[in-house]
Amino acid sequence: MGVTNENELDKAFEEAVFRADNTDLRFPPDIMLHFYAYYKRATNDNTNYLLKGVDGQELIGAFKMNAIFQVKNLSKDEAKQKYIDLVNQYIPNK
Repeated sequence: MGVTNENELDKAFEEAVFRADNTDLRFPPDIMLHFYAYYKRATNDNTNYLLKGVDGQELIGAFKMNAIFQVKNLSKDEAKQKYIDLVNQYIPNK
C-alpha cells in the first residue's frame, strides 16, 4: 500500500518512526538491519538509529554498512515507503 503524495508520505513516515521508536518489541538482527537501512536511506541521517535486538545488543558496523549498501539504489521516497511497510508488518498500531 503506497502513499499518494509527498506530504502524506512524510507524515506516514514520521508516524512509522514514532511507532518504531516507542515499541517494546525486540527484533532479530535481520529485521533490525532492514529498519536501519531504510531509515538511513530515507533520511541520510548520520546518527546511530537502531532498534533493540533480541539480546539488546547493537549490530556490528560491517553488517550496518552492508545493509545500507543494499538499499543505496532506492530513492528517499522509496526507502520511506519500505520503512512504513516494515513498521506496518512488524509493529501493531495501537
